[in-house]
This record gives sequence, C-alpha cells and structure tokens, in this order.
Amino acid sequence: MGDRTSTWVDAPPERVWGVLADPRSYGEWVVGSRDIRRWDPEFPAAGTAFHHTFMVGPVPVKDSTSVLESEPPRHLVLRARARPAGVAHITLDLTPERDGTRVEIAERPVDGPPARWHNPVQQWLINRRNDESLRRLKRLAEQR
Repeated sequence: MGDRTSTWVDAPPERVWGVLADPRSYGEWVVGSRDIRRWDPEFPAAGTAFHHTFMVGPVPVKDSTSVLESEPPRHLVLRARARPAGVAHITLDLTPERDGTRVEIAERPVDGPPARWHNPVQQWLINRRNDESLRRLKRLAEQR
C-alpha cells in the first residue's frame, strides 16, 4: 500500500492553498489536532512554524509543526511533531484538475516509535486518518 491519499476539491489551487496557509485552520481539518496556540506571521514560508496541541489517544500533547518546503500554491512539506509519540513529514501537493484541485497527502514517520516500527498496518491507519483530514480540508476550501 502506498503512503499517499488524495481527493478532488471543487476549488482552484489558490483557494485550497489559502486554507493551508492559515495556521488556525489546522485545528479544524487535521484529525487529532486541537488548539493552534501561536504561529509565525510569515507562515507557511520555509522555516516558519505553528504551535499546537495534538491528541495522542486521550492525552493532549503540546508541540509544533514547521515548514520544510513551501511552493505556493502547489507544494508544502511539513515536519509535524507530537513527541513523545513521534515526528512525521507530511507532503501536500495541489494539482489543477477539472476546474478544481487534486490534493494529495503523504505522511511518513521519521522519528520516534512510529518510525522505528513502521509497517503496512500502521500506514493503513495513517492513510485512513489522512482520508478524513482531506475530507475536512475539502469542506473548508469549498466553503471559502
């Protein structure tokens, strides 16, 4: 099974990017993410970050997500930390398609237990979570 999931959004890439560029929106569309406490004003430029609370099961964890690559309005790579649970790289690609946008997301654990024990079942669970995150992102972009 691959590590990418995708959805089609009835909105141009610039509108989808508008959601991705708003750090406050991550608490609405990223499954498990809660309050976005603060963010760099230049977000999502490379090197910027936002600080969030992420749920690891029932336990709230305060950590941050930083931008590794940013090519508006087409490509964003994030380093999401939810320590001690782990760290993941998340790649979002936006491609114009049929008067809308194909949004693809790929998530790869890079540190902590999820990276050491990465397996097909874990990837399947990551993909299901990302399917729901994309459903929420789609709703936000189409409502803007």
